Amino acid sequence: MRIALAQLNPTVGDLAGNVDKMAAAARQAAGRGAELVVFPELSITGYPPRDLVEKPSFVEGSERELERLAQETADLDLSVICGYVSRTESDTGKRVFNRAAVLEHGKVAFRQAKMLLPTYDVFDEARYFRPGEREFLCTIRDKQIALTICEDAWNDRRFWKQRLYQRDPVEELFAAGGEILICINASPYNMGKREIRRSIYRAAARRYKRPVVYVNQVGGNDQLVFDGSSFAMNGEGDAIATARSFEEDLVLVDTDAGTGDRHEDFIDECEAVYQALVLGTRDYIRKCGFSKVLIGLSGGIDSSLTAAIAVEAVGKENVTGVGMPGPYSSDHSVRDAREMAQRLGIRFEMVNITRIYDQFVEQLSPLFYDPAPGVTEENLQSRLRGVTLMALSNRTGALVLTTGNKSELAVGYCTLYGDMCGGLAVISDVPKTMVYSLSRIANQRSGGAIPESVFTKPPSAELKPDQKDTDSLPEYGVLDRILEAYVEHYKTSRQIADELKLPIELVKEIVNKVDRNEYKRQQAAPGLKVTTKAFGIGRRFPIAQRYSE
Repeated sequence: MRIALAQLNPTVGDLAGNVDKMAAAARQAAGRGAELVVFPELSITGYPPRDLVEKPSFVEGSERELERLAQETADLDLSVICGYVSRTESDTGKRVFNRAAVLEHGKVAFRQAKMLLPTYDVFDEARYFRPGEREFLCTIRDKQIALTICEDAWNDRRFWKQRLYQRDPVEELFAAGGEILICINASPYNMGKREIRRSIYRAAARRYKRPVVYVNQVGGNDQLVFDGSSFAMNGEGDAIATARSFEEDLVLVDTDAGTGDRHEDFIDECEAVYQALVLGTRDYIRKCGFSKVLIGLSGGIDSSLTAAIAVEAVGKENVTGVGMPGPYSSDHSVRDAREMAQRLGIRFEMVNITRIYDQFVEQLSPLFYDPAPGVTEENLQSRLRGVTLMALSNRTGALVLTTGNKSELAVGYCTLYGDMCGGLAVISDVPKTMVYSLSRIANQRSGGAIPESVFTKPPSAELKPDQKDTDSLPEYGVLDRILEAYVEHYKTSRQIADELKLPIELVKEIVNKVDRNEYKRQQAAPGLKVTTKAFGIGRRFPIAQRYSE
């Protein structure tokens, strides 16, 4: 069968716009000789729709647009597989299904409800959907199709040491006589995820000796970035068709001949993270109705990387950098910020906060019981910068991008209502050590926009004389290893200390900082997820709690 893998970027809730895009892709697929076009999971609604599915009008709109898609493709000599939200028509349990539909000759010829509903990490599908009780084969062009939806194909007992579900829909469908496995997906990106997917489906293809077709959503929706990376495999588990990562794509495969388009750009993981951040930033800005962004440029590595990503995401003409030197800002930091803005070709403005800061301190000092300057005065500088950026945002309609990294956010090395002010935290899931690696990639792509001095100077918030991050934190190479072990793998302080051969007191200090600063993270701007465990949507800890490592 000649199958088109239609890897599209839907906007959540834009039901009509998504269907228009799907109809156009179907026409293109038919023009290229496809007999079947396959769209991603919930392609009509976009994924994840979250509490939108609680609105009856949203569900009705999803079903109505499904019918319209059937009519829009009625004159094409091909079948269509797509994902949508439907009513369950049941008096008990959840009121909606996560469903796949097969469209033929202007009609809905087949419907399949998702059985396995994930609730781990960023997923919360059991909150919204009723699980299907079983899945059935569907016949398309005389082929028995095993049609599954994302998680349904992730429970192979021969692949996983410990499975999350008792039933395996893929096993059941092939036992019933399935000839081709087609899985529609909305699988978010994180480092290493693309290879895991291929391993899972390669194992299925080899186990059942049948072709496998995997179609994934692409694009950014809030904190999640979907990489696409769709593919088809033959019965030996060899990839015979591949789609690009982080771009919309239309790929054809002939499962009988074992041939297909190869658009693969299976870039290394650091480059993939960079592209994920660009895509996630672009889509967040665009889908939220913005076109321009503001960034506080300090001359440091974090704001430099954020600016470089923003330029790729929305164009240099839509990015403004704002330098806001204070009483302890170094001349080289101001110079680096200005030089980088010039190299990127973005607008650069200067707002010196020193005089305003001095006036604030003068007015507040009679209320301070301890006249010695400390963290209060440091945070005041950061908050004045936040006020400045938000004022410019209100005046210009530009979205403020925050520049804090995962390492800082983890230990609370950030200021509420200061450097945390903004609409999107672009690199909040990027550890500091990776910031440097991504910045090298940014320079390769931009022709060296970030000055070399930004890479070589010691990291500093510059909120007091001669301040360095290492005054209160270990070297980032050490800190990031501790944070990965604790945040992503839930290891104890003792386990971390033993494995990394570090003093237990140091590890406990970092772990306690992570725990104590949950209140800050839950007030932070949404950030783009690129690691296996990001702060925000995929990590849900209570603020008021007393459990401690």
